[in-house]
Amino acid sequence: MAIENNPVEVFDTVFNRNDTQLSSQLENDSLEARIFKIIVIGDSNVGKTCLTYRFCGGIFLKNPEATIGVDFREKTLELDGERIKLQIWDTAGQERFRKSMVEHYYRNVHAVVFVYDVTSLTSFESLPEWISECSRHSVGPMVPRILVGNKCDLRAHREVPTSHAQRMADGYNFPLFETSAKDPAEKEHVDSIFLTLAYRLKNHKPLRLKQPSESSSSLLWYQREHEATGCQC
Repeated sequence: MAIENNPVEVFDTVFNRNDTQLSSQLENDSLEARIFKIIVIGDSNVGKTCLTYRFCGGIFLKNPEATIGVDFREKTLELDGERIKLQIWDTAGQERFRKSMVEHYYRNVHAVVFVYDVTSLTSFESLPEWISECSRHSVGPMVPRILVGNKCDLRAHREVPTSHAQRMADGYNFPLFETSAKDPAEKEHVDSIFLTLAYRLKNHKPLRLKQPSESSSSLLWYQREHEATGCQC
């Protein structure tokens, strides 16, 4: 995919900063950047965490632990002279880790990335349930959605043909990407997934998320409050 420009990148892992630094940084950024919440969902072990690390930090996480609840990363881009901040919520795939959090991470979502493992037919067959779950939690039809097949470097182990994935994507009217978070040569392709969403969100100009105060910054683990009740993406 052709990328129109070269975004200026800033990688922040929110939970590695203390509350004072986080609050100060967010207050400064809120004056300069529009902010969009993107959730990444799918079965456990499909590579959701590795995809977000590859995009935000340009690295491959070799031994990621299972996400418990929600992990949170963010990246600031400059698109056509405008600063855009993507808040990427990496969600747990296992029911026992996510059932208490589900209401929080679906709240005020601007875009959704559905991830499956091309070497796991089971993870692909689970996608309709994940898509239905979005609808059950009031994620509106105008919220952009993307389908991503990960681990395409494992060609000898592929179980999901591209043609089958494309048929599903067409049925839902979702863009389809196949990539590998592990392969460094796929870095630009991983970037294009999130840049596709960033350009679309930028052009639709949804309302920004409210930034937390210093006293409430620890609640980022659970939710980001929105200034309005709905998203007009």
